[in-house]
Amino acid sequence: MAKLRKQNIFNTFGAAVKFVLFWVMVVVQIPIIALLPRRWGVRYMPVFMWFLLKLAGIKIIVHGRLSDARPLMVVSNHISVFELATFPCVFRGSFIAKKEMENWPLVGWVAKKFGVIFVDRRPSHARDALAVVQRAVETVKYPMILFPEGTTTNGAYVKPFKSTLFNFVENSDITVQPMAMHYRYKDGSVIDEQTLADHFAYFDNKKMDMGPHCKIERSAFGQVFHIMMLGGFMVEITLLPPPPLAGMDRKQIADTLQKQVSEKYMELKDKK
Repeated sequence: MAKLRKQNIFNTFGAAVKFVLFWVMVVVQIPIIALLPRRWGVRYMPVFMWFLLKLAGIKIIVHGRLSDARPLMVVSNHISVFELATFPCVFRGSFIAKKEMENWPLVGWVAKKFGVIFVDRRPSHARDALAVVQRAVETVKYPMILFPEGTTTNGAYVKPFKSTLFNFVENSDITVQPMAMHYRYKDGSVIDEQTLADHFAYFDNKKMDMGPHCKIERSAFGQVFHIMMLGGFMVEITLLPPPPLAGMDRKQIADTLQKQVSEKYMELKDKK
């Protein structure tokens, strides 16, 4: 069984070198991204994200098959910022993200070039958000990925899915495919819940309803550096068959999908 890599001067120095290399790659690619038409940004995103995954030591294993149906939305649980790099490389798709992310320095601009759709989740803007998402999902040929929990978690459980995010699925021809994603050490062994919360997850302690809290909360880039120091981890993805959602309202759709993702996640996360 793998053990957590201990922090020492050698691992810290190695992570610092990788972190600098990552930013060098970002700077080198910014002119390319700036010149890319929006429709090509999604195709280039896996190239951009590949560098981050390699430098961070992220290994990916996929079980199951992505649906051929279009329009297609994939819904998944969410543990850390690394899903933003992992999923585009695996599925060649883009994301539906919260509106606040659009204003993040550099990240928001890059995300927009990569075809990310930003949604204002405030109830007063629900109608406009519905129109934006529905138009985007129905016109693109690649899968759009959504994190219906609305935030990252500590990996101990899957939070309830926000039903408002499924307004545009009601009475539509959009296929929704659930996906359960969990983390392991790179040798495939289980990461216990406290270690997962302390070192591999990226979340706000105040928003957690269950399970362990992390001892040290890090920024997004602080989390990237920390994972580089630890030497990475494995992301294991399990695609589930799209359930029949015809005739369901948004609350039923959210509950059905959350049940599938949660049950599969809880089954797999501690399985040796």
